[in-house]
Amino acid sequence: MRHFAERGYHATRIEDIATELSIAKGSVFQHFGSKEGLFLAGYKKAVVSFPAWLDAPAEMVAKGFFATLRYWLERTDRLVRENWIPYRIALLGNYGTDLKLRQEINRFLRDQDPYGTAAFVRLGVGRGEVRSDIDEAMIVSMMEWTVDRFQDALLTEELDPGLFSRQGNRAEKTAARIEQFLDLLGGAIAARTPARAKAAKKERKA
Repeated sequence: MRHFAERGYHATRIEDIATELSIAKGSVFQHFGSKEGLFLAGYKKAVVSFPAWLDAPAEMVAKGFFATLRYWLERTDRLVRENWIPYRIALLGNYGTDLKLRQEINRFLRDQDPYGTAAFVRLGVGRGEVRSDIDEAMIVSMMEWTVDRFQDALLTEELDPGLFSRQGNRAEKTAARIEQFLDLLGGAIAARTPARAKAAKKERKA
């Protein structure tokens, strides 16, 4: 994982990994099949090390779906600092691999749901915060694509602050982006009920 994180997918060489481990190059291929298989194993290990949505503190989960979502978005930069290698591997899996490997990654995310997105969406629906008139799988898919890509944008900013050096106070910009993203996402999946409106108003005051 460290080799891929530091050098990128394409520049990483199995020979270098085998040399560092003092094993034969063929041993790596015997176990993982290919470089793609090795990266996929590292990607799975990285992703399952991340907390799931409902791993947030109980008091935060009790506040509801959007409050929990905000909790994790606001902690993206801290999670990067604490788990740089796994997050770098996740970014490479999303953007730095070929189509065949990306298909395997998408299959893994769909079948295993490592972030517990389906359970998180069901929580939101059950609390009357998330729309129940749309197929749950559709909302899960939207969450996986939009939230994942938004966090990737925050990660890119954290990993390479120079990309945003002319945008003033980064903390303020990040807070504003999170607020705007939640507003946009809420417009798509938030339940059209007085309960949701009341919860949103309470959350803004908090």
